Amino acid sequence: MVTVDLSQQPVVFRAGQPNGQVIGPDSGPDDGADLRPPRFLGAKTHRPAIAIAIRASVPILLLLAWWWGTKSGWFSERVFSSPGQVFAALKTLFDTGQLGDYIAASAQRLAIGVGAGLAVAATFGMISGLSALGEELVDPTMQAVRAVPFLALTPLFVAWFGVGQMVKYVIIGYAAALPMYIYTYAGVRNVDRKVVEAARGFGLHGFRLVTRVIVPSAAPNLLMALRISMGTSLLGLIAAEQINATAGIGYLVTLAQEYFRTDYMILCFVIYACLGILIDLFVRLLERLIMPWRKQVGLR
Repeated sequence: MVTVDLSQQPVVFRAGQPNGQVIGPDSGPDDGADLRPPRFLGAKTHRPAIAIAIRASVPILLLLAWWWGTKSGWFSERVFSSPGQVFAALKTLFDTGQLGDYIAASAQRLAIGVGAGLAVAATFGMISGLSALGEELVDPTMQAVRAVPFLALTPLFVAWFGVGQMVKYVIIGYAAALPMYIYTYAGVRNVDRKVVEAARGFGLHGFRLVTRVIVPSAAPNLLMALRISMGTSLLGLIAAEQINATAGIGYLVTLAQEYFRTDYMILCFVIYACLGILIDLFVRLLERLIMPWRKQVGLR
């Protein structure tokens, strides 16, 4: 019996060798590619402080370029307000209490419209994805509706629902519903059939099969749908708050346009950007809670 000291020489597993056979450096000709274990398995991540600094670096550079452009005269402060002017507009709104009222009004419309739109679209997407009859009944109509820009339907919505709060909820919900339907339908359709059959073999059927197997398998598509739907809902919010609004960020945009206050226009843009960042952080948090393994996927 020959004993090989593996601590003194590299261990290489060659393709085509039997399981468990160890080939040393002097074991004969190379008849296949070397399969070496990787040095590191997992995701290489930065420390939280470094990660935050990297994420904030580009916005800070843009802010500095904005400040330098207005300070040096590259941008006219009459048509492109400086950061100082925008901050002064923000302070004025905050001191008068109007900022909180406008944000609260927009947040309420966004929550109601997006909640209703996502619920309806996810239901239709599940029906189309789970049932052939549901697909034949629902999917052609949804695909036809998807081809119509929601901004083009705004005058029709006004004619149907008036100029009150309902038309605002409908526009926001419609804008959020279409991406949710598409991604829900695709996510359910792309669930591995073998996984579904295995679950049925273990006795899962009906509602339990949907909630315990199909929905978790379609979770990546559902989260992507949520991210895109929340983004498009901001476009719907801007359009909705142009219709007979007396409060909200869109109403502030309208006032700034009428009085040609570019500082308030840019401030509204910054507020919308902050809302987008908060939405993205919310979806990322959901992703970490629902699919903690996703952070290990991808090259770093």
